[in-house]
Amino acid sequence: MTKENLILLADAYKYSHHKLYIPGTQYIYSYLESRGGKFDETVFYGLQYFLKEYLSGEVFTIEKLDEAEKMLVEVFGRNDVFDRSRFEYIITKHGGRLPVRIKAVPEGTVVPVRNVLMTIENTDPECFWLPNFLETLLMQVWYPSTVATLSREIKKVVTKYYEDTASVASFAGINFVLNDFGFRGASSPESAGIGGSAHLVNFAGSDTLPASVFAKRYYHAPIAPGFSLPATEHSVCTLLGEEGELEIFKYILDTYPTGVIACVSDSYNIFRACEEYWGTALKNQILKRKGTLVIRPDSGDPVNTLLKVFEILMDKFGYTTNEKGYKVLPPQVRVIQGDGISYSSIPGIFEALKQAGVSAENLALGMGGALLQRVNRDTQEFAFKCSYAIINGEAVNVHKMPVELDANGHLRTSFKKSKSGKLSLIHENNQFKTVEETTVPDTANMLQTVFENGNVIREYTFNEVRGKAAL
Repeated sequence: MTKENLILLADAYKYSHHKLYIPGTQYIYSYLESRGGKFDETVFYGLQYFLKEYLSGEVFTIEKLDEAEKMLVEVFGRNDVFDRSRFEYIITKHGGRLPVRIKAVPEGTVVPVRNVLMTIENTDPECFWLPNFLETLLMQVWYPSTVATLSREIKKVVTKYYEDTASVASFAGINFVLNDFGFRGASSPESAGIGGSAHLVNFAGSDTLPASVFAKRYYHAPIAPGFSLPATEHSVCTLLGEEGELEIFKYILDTYPTGVIACVSDSYNIFRACEEYWGTALKNQILKRKGTLVIRPDSGDPVNTLLKVFEILMDKFGYTTNEKGYKVLPPQVRVIQGDGISYSSIPGIFEALKQAGVSAENLALGMGGALLQRVNRDTQEFAFKCSYAIINGEAVNVHKMPVELDANGHLRTSFKKSKSGKLSLIHENNQFKTVEETTVPDTANMLQTVFENGNVIREYTFNEVRGKAAL
């Protein structure tokens, strides 16, 4: 696979920085953190992909430099911004490999916000400009980290309602409650792979095939970590029109007489489908199957629709009451809701079922754009800042501390205040804490060297990531 031209993978303004750093600058040390945002803790995930795909090995070549120089002269409309010699030096002195060191918390680690997650520093004083040149690309770890965080927060909600309403025997199914339906809504196949694999850190259900490809390719997953099942779409269920829907439903059951099969059932009237077709005409065939039919509503208000669907299905198929006192459909029938699912809607859905006496184990969820696309860098307020430098041989602690006006017009320090010095992340007394690197031994620092001088030093398997992120 031909790698992208890394020389062109930076914000355009950064090509002027080699001249703008104060003369005598020899060393720049910067860090990444989640400054806050929607959730109080962040799952760190995805850096390994960027290291292996973009930074490892010989990434600067004369051919790529020629291409970049032509582009950047066009971009700036002048030839005194881009300095070709800076990259030629790395090609000549380091064989085109990046003279930087990157340390990071182990992937999958769940870290409270406002703690260091990653650091980068140059290992050659001539390349002081390089760490923050790489910010643009490295900052994109916000995306897999944020999707992994969002997915994990949803798993907390699911787990709570399982603990409240589901039988102990059903807990093994939690990993299949939230399914990734987001491939078509992602901004690119690459985004689907990156974000989809981040979801698989927490759950095992996914129709986003690039997610499993990604996990195997970059994280040594021994088998595909995302599982799916045969399922219909409206193009299948509407071919014979409204009058032929029952015939198609029967054909679907005949085609897959065993195992799990999902069928979208709202093409015309979800309530008729549940009552007259699934619950009456096909009831005996469903109950005799060695497997489960998963009925999928796909329109209408999720809460009201699901309450009515479960009312009909339990009337038609009957139910048992689990040890916590909640109703459970026969194992041959379940429901999956794939429309209108988001972090904000999920608690209301499960709470409504709970109030109706319906166990959470009856329902699975499919989540699309709200999982892979309705996030951004500010969801968890990711920031990348310089905190330490060496200038003319002198160490300098670096930080910013902007002020802002509060609602009453009074000055206060902004939450964008950055950290200062070389940093370590420690975990003691069951708490994470960011401290100055000099105050703790290397063995206590959770930040581990993962990349140095063009080489990936430490890799994590997908199973290791899952283990660290587990609730």
